[in-house]
Amino acid sequence: MFASASVTARRLAAAALAAGALVSVAALPASAADHRPARPTVEISAVQYDSPGRDDRSNRSLNKEWVELTNGTRQSVNLDGWTLTDDSGHRYTFSHYRLAGRATVRVHTGVGRDTRTDLFQDRRAYVWNNDHDTATLRNDHGRLVDDQSWGHRRGGHH
Repeated sequence: MFASASVTARRLAAAALAAGALVSVAALPASAADHRPARPTVEISAVQYDSPGRDDRSNRSLNKEWVELTNGTRQSVNLDGWTLTDDSGHRYTFSHYRLAGRATVRVHTGVGRDTRTDLFQDRRAYVWNNDHDTATLRNDHGRLVDDQSWGHRRGGHH
């Protein structure tokens, strides 16, 4: 009789725990209950479009003009084939580069040696206009990932 009561008590306890777990899941907001891992997101986190000092077209001055990209997730993102463009159609295409999770990379205009934190477009002229422009980041399928504009008037063209 004791064995039968013990088994029944354990079954009741297990059923109560299971019911409690179901109630706690049902009590969560739909967004939390249906949460799926977010796709990796990369954003334009900063733009230094006006190179500090004289615009003398030196490589040093060109490399003080940059766009910063930040990966806001813990997952690394393969940027191979992604592009960074301006309003005039200047295009930089990422090649064999993976942006680590929670990391930032600066894409400089001038010539330099690529590292994990700094990439170089290897250009001999400025890309980003000081008065107005837009930096546009697209993935390897040409889809807009992010853009950042400055100096534009709303609803008007320059």
